[in-house]
Amino acid sequence: MSGTPANGTADGTTDDTQALRTPPRQNLAPLLVPLVVGGLVAVALGVYGRAHTPTGFAVGPAGFSGPLAMKSWLTTGAFLLAGVQVFSALVMWGRIKLDVPWIGALHRWSGRAAFLLTIPVAFHCLYALGAQFDVTRVLVHSLLGCFFYGVFTAKMLALPKRGLPGWTLPLLGGLAFTALAGLWVTSSLWFFTTIGVKL
Repeated sequence: MSGTPANGTADGTTDDTQALRTPPRQNLAPLLVPLVVGGLVAVALGVYGRAHTPTGFAVGPAGFSGPLAMKSWLTTGAFLLAGVQVFSALVMWGRIKLDVPWIGALHRWSGRAAFLLTIPVAFHCLYALGAQFDVTRVLVHSLLGCFFYGVFTAKMLALPKRGLPGWTLPLLGGLAFTALAGLWVTSSLWFFTTIGVKL
């Protein structure tokens, strides 16, 4: 019985189109260090939050009525800037067709500003309140906070690496945004709907 060879053409020559259709193997090794370090950051924050005796006070809420209001508004600002991050990333990756030459700068600076807004919030949460697991909302909030800084660390460490799969940065960025959205829901939204919208 004659026929076409499994890996060739009818005349016996090799068909290179099959090799071209086969995607190259993705090298995940460069992603190992960012993921491990990010995981260690998340665990370290959680351990510190549980081991540290809460002081009840950490950051003076200058311009705000109290620490909860300060945390709620700063988290809201970080969440809105994270939305700018998602939008600018979609433009940069070609998912939204816009010709905006400064979109890269917008993406970088909105990310930096969002991260800076989270610092006093995280410091107050860890130092003044600690990681609390008694109430479901606070438990979720504490775990999301640790996860956010872990995945943020992994993303920052993965940024300069070459040869990573194309899904690496979108996935890590998406996880960071999701964690920050969860933090906003379990803190700011709760504050605004339970205590009220006030400075």
